[in-house]
Amino acid sequence: MEIIDEGIVFRGEKGTDHASCAFPGIAVIPDGRWVCGFRAAPTKKGTAGQHPLIAISDDEGKTWPIVLSPFVPPRVDGKPGLFRAAYPTALGAREVLAALCWVDHSDPALPFFNEQTEGLLDTRIFLSLSEDGGLTWSAPQLIDTSPYRVPTPLTGPVLILPNGEWVLQFELNKPYDDLQPWRHASVLMFSSNQGKSWPHHVVVSQDPTNRIFYWDQRPAVVDNGTLFDLFWTYDRATADYLNIHARKSTSGGRLWSEFWDTGVSGQPAQPISLHDGRMIMVYVDRTASPAIKLRVSTDAGKTWPSNTEMTLYQPELVGQSGKKSSLQEAWSEMEKFSLGLPATARLPNDDILIVFYAGPEPDLTDIRWLRLKS
Repeated sequence: MEIIDEGIVFRGEKGTDHASCAFPGIAVIPDGRWVCGFRAAPTKKGTAGQHPLIAISDDEGKTWPIVLSPFVPPRVDGKPGLFRAAYPTALGAREVLAALCWVDHSDPALPFFNEQTEGLLDTRIFLSLSEDGGLTWSAPQLIDTSPYRVPTPLTGPVLILPNGEWVLQFELNKPYDDLQPWRHASVLMFSSNQGKSWPHHVVVSQDPTNRIFYWDQRPAVVDNGTLFDLFWTYDRATADYLNIHARKSTSGGRLWSEFWDTGVSGQPAQPISLHDGRMIMVYVDRTASPAIKLRVSTDAGKTWPSNTEMTLYQPELVGQSGKKSSLQEAWSEMEKFSLGLPATARLPNDDILIVFYAGPEPDLTDIRWLRLKS
């Protein structure tokens, strides 16, 4: 593996409403266009001013001349909101689907996460379709996530299964002022009619003891049609991050294997499978100075040997993760991160495209990209 190209999708500009850029997603459409969605905001903390942007490159990342802010957040149950993220999925030809994360903005002073209750502001999912490669988009449509009416923050783009089903991914939180314990779960919902309805759902992760939180699920469809999911794993009893855990489904997401420990510490992107059978895991390692790293598995993701590790990007930053005593401290620590959330796509020739956010401080971050030769 080697880095053969890199660049910046969008540069954060201090003192503007797009200083802090994060939550990137990337789609490559059949004509070679790269479509990147991400959130821009004046600061990382809080919700005020955040909005998603779509950046487009037709020259494999050399330039990104088209940057759009196409999504107008509607009211939900009479409440105003803002969109927090836009994750694109290539559907074929020039069609691109964007999964949008809507957040209640009735009270701009409220933080997204309530440290007293561990609840979230009301969070919903919308979808929008582009038929011209990301240049114009349909009005966002609210998705019915029944039986879940609690906050449902997105964890990434809609996936397309080999049988044509769409898969929507999100987490479960709880209402902002709810005093009941937060029972975290990762959920997938399935549509066989291109998003018109989502009649089936599967809970992919939920610890019965409510001790282990399998955060930030990163599912992907690998070459043999298997759904392979990676998790940023947190032990709330010890307030420690565990190694990345994995789980897979060979039944289209209906039944899942037991979890296993990958032996790798960090916060993962969705895995990539290559035509030669190798699987690639890109992740953020915050055990010291934060870095974007990569490991390779040759046994379908069961093991990720340390001798395959490669550092892809490591700016000169002090450590941004330390000892914690509570979930509240873990959440506060996230607001200090200025490097992370990689997202991946496989290019037609098996090169790997990675996007992530990076900057000198949380309130000043760019969206960057790397291209790897496999």
